[in-house]
Amino acid sequence: MAGGLAVERTLAVMCGAGVLPALVAERARAERWRVVAFTFDGATDLSARVARTIPSRLREFGPILTALKDEGVSAAVLVGRFSMTDVLHTGTSTADETALSLQGRAGSRIDSRLVDAIIALFAGVGVEVLDQRRFLGDLVPEAGCWSRRAPTADEWTEIRRGLTLAREIADASIGQTIVLRYGAVVAVEAVEGTTEAVRRGTALAGPGAVIVKATARAHDYRFDTPTIGPETVSAAVAGGAAVLAVEAGRVAILDRQAAARVADTAGLSLLSVSDAG
Repeated sequence: MAGGLAVERTLAVMCGAGVLPALVAERARAERWRVVAFTFDGATDLSARVARTIPSRLREFGPILTALKDEGVSAAVLVGRFSMTDVLHTGTSTADETALSLQGRAGSRIDSRLVDAIIALFAGVGVEVLDQRRFLGDLVPEAGCWSRRAPTADEWTEIRRGLTLAREIADASIGQTIVLRYGAVVAVEAVEGTTEAVRRGTALAGPGAVIVKATARAHDYRFDTPTIGPETVSAAVAGGAAVLAVEAGRVAILDRQAAARVADTAGLSLLSVSDAG
C-alpha cells in the first residue's frame, strides 16, 4: 500500500448460466474488486457489471489461462450452472491441449478429481479459487420453514429419510436430490440437475411427493454451491409435491421470498433442515 491507496485486486468470475454470476459480480464490486467475467455457454450478459467480458469455452482452457495472466487476476470464483451434458458431449477432437491435459490429470469429467485438477491449473498461474459462499452468505440459510405450511409428522419421517439418502448419493458423486413417496425412492438426481429430477420424480410419484436436496459431507464450495430457487419450487408445485426440503447451512435458496410465495400458492412446505429436524 502506498500513499494510503489500496492495491487494486482483480477477480475472475467464471460464469455459467443462471442469476448467481451477476450477483457475485455485484457483491465483489462492493468489496472493491475489479471484476473480469469469463462467460461460458448460457451465461447472461454481464458487460454492465464488470470491467471486461471474455467469452470462453469449456474445451479451450489455453486462452483462459492466457487471459487470467494478461488481466492480472489473483483470485477466481466459479459460479453458475454448467451443463454436465455439455461437459460429457465435448469431444476430445475439439478440445485444446490444456483441456486435454486437464482431463488426463483428473481421469474423469465429473468427479472431485476434476475439481482438484482445475484448482491446481489455476494455481499454476497464481490464481486462487475462492469459496463461493464468501459472496453468497445470506443465501445459504440455517434451519427454518420459509412457507406458511410446516411439514406434518409423516412428512418429517420422509424428510429425515430423504436427507440421509441425499447425502449418500452426493457422497458418491451421483447427484444431490431425492424424491420420495410413502418411503419409496421414486427419483434420484443424476446429470440432469435438480429441477429436471423434481419434474421426473413428481410425475412418477403423483401428488404428495417429498423432495430433499443435500450435499456431500466433503462438498467443495470453491466449485459449486448447491442451489434451488423459484424455478425449482414451481416445478415441485406443478408436480403436486407436498414438501421441498434442503440441507440447512449448505444449500442456497435464491430469492427466498419469491420462492416462498410460489410454495404458498399450493400449500407446499418449503424449508431448510438439519439433523436435529
